[in-house]
Amino acid sequence: MKSIFRQVALIGKYHAAVPPALAASSRAALEDIANFLAQAGCEVVVERDTAASTGLNGLPVADVAGLGAQCDLGLVVGGDGTMLGIGRQLAQYGVPLIGINQGRLGFITDIALDAYRTVLPPMLAGEYEEDLRSLMHARVLRDEQCVFDALAMNDVVVNRGATSGMVELRVEVDGHFVANQRADGLIMASPTGSTAYSLSAGGPLLHPGIAGWVLVPIAPHTLSNRPIVLPDAAEITIELVAGRDASANFDMQSLASLLHGDRVTVRRSQHKVRFLHPKGWTYFDTLRKKLHWNEGQ
Repeated sequence: MKSIFRQVALIGKYHAAVPPALAASSRAALEDIANFLAQAGCEVVVERDTAASTGLNGLPVADVAGLGAQCDLGLVVGGDGTMLGIGRQLAQYGVPLIGINQGRLGFITDIALDAYRTVLPPMLAGEYEEDLRSLMHARVLRDEQCVFDALAMNDVVVNRGATSGMVELRVEVDGHFVANQRADGLIMASPTGSTAYSLSAGGPLLHPGIAGWVLVPIAPHTLSNRPIVLPDAAEITIELVAGRDASANFDMQSLASLLHGDRVTVRRSQHKVRFLHPKGWTYFDTLRKKLHWNEGQ
């Protein structure tokens, strides 16, 4: 079965210092997948940091901008963190992504590594479900000047320092005052991120088809401060009123230190991440499998 995708970007796990055993394992998996894609008629281009980290040689290499310009599919081999990182970067190019899970949970890298030879062929031939996920565009404003700008697929989190007490945060929605909250922090999560940190802090699950964000306090001082679902067309502003060593995290992969008076603004990005899943896939399949719900009959 031949692929309808001509050029495929191959992206794997990469870190600043990858243990030799992990690098060898990742390289072997990537080489196997690259050969499989070539047999399906695809030209494989390896993401630059993936090639450098794993030592994968003998294939064309490109940075993210190059992948976005020339590839019509991205194949991500790793965990959800790998997918979050590349998803944010490739969203502006509209490149769809397929995730092969080499991590632990795999909410958004949903094809098992040992099953890809069976699952991928019909997807490469055009038989798949497309799943669009919204991105959050966050900025940190200090004295009305933007000092940090980032995209997030899962969540934007404002929290206290590791050794300090609670923070006090002023929350506004579209310029309207909501409340001052004293807590360990505040999570603003997308539907994709509703199964991550937000869930562990007591937030609800949001179906990806819901055009909303969920605002979840972390260990609030006032127990009536509960999670609230907001429209994703709104702009949410979180101002640091009090607290030491506070920071803002974006998908837990980038971080900005905050000063009193700093304002974190979050709005919906104009870009969306495109996920491709096997034909017949539904969001509920993922929830049953990853959250170990009783499947019943």
